[in-house]
Amino acid sequence: MRLKTVTNISVDGVTQGHRRIEAAGAADEEARGGFERFGWAPPLLDDEASAFISETFRRADAFLFGRRTYEIFADSWGAGMDPGNPVGEALNTRPKYVASTTLTDPRWPGTTVLSGDLPDAVAALKAEPGGELQVWGSGTLIRTLLAHRLIDELVLLTYPVVIGQGTRLFPAAGPDLGLELTDLRSTPKGLTIHTYRTTGRPRYETGAP
Repeated sequence: MRLKTVTNISVDGVTQGHRRIEAAGAADEEARGGFERFGWAPPLLDDEASAFISETFRRADAFLFGRRTYEIFADSWGAGMDPGNPVGEALNTRPKYVASTTLTDPRWPGTTVLSGDLPDAVAALKAEPGGELQVWGSGTLIRTLLAHRLIDELVLLTYPVVIGQGTRLFPAAGPDLGLELTDLRSTPKGLTIHTYRTTGRPRYETGAP
């Protein structure tokens, strides 16, 4: 399977708090670091962006989540939210994998916990036949996958807003990565949707300036 990540991100690279989460525990976790600028994505989400998201979910053969994102999704989509919605249909009918060393009894049917060596487990999943293994949200997990160069495709839904605080998708110091733009879309409310294929390490200019 090809590993694809899909991320809601601000122009200044923030992923934290793009939606307001009311669930106890999850809301506290989302406010870590004193973050308070919640819900910056929904006012800018339009029908074209929503259609793109639904289409992407439909193409998934399986899903991979970090623990926190998994629990948020399980509390909503796993509880039968919006029956008949293509997002819920995909999430509830296809295999789900969650990277966690603390989760032992997942309540969402169709879930497998990856509690051992994560890079090896993800590499094994990628070696299985199929189309797309999708990662939604799960910023900590994505940074781990980037560090081990396991991502084949990145999709960035970039919202026209600068948040000015919060956790960024890409760390201040981390692995470098070459990208090839394979699709670019814009929506009426100003979202840009970039789809990139990873190409290994980038090339750098050599020689004296």
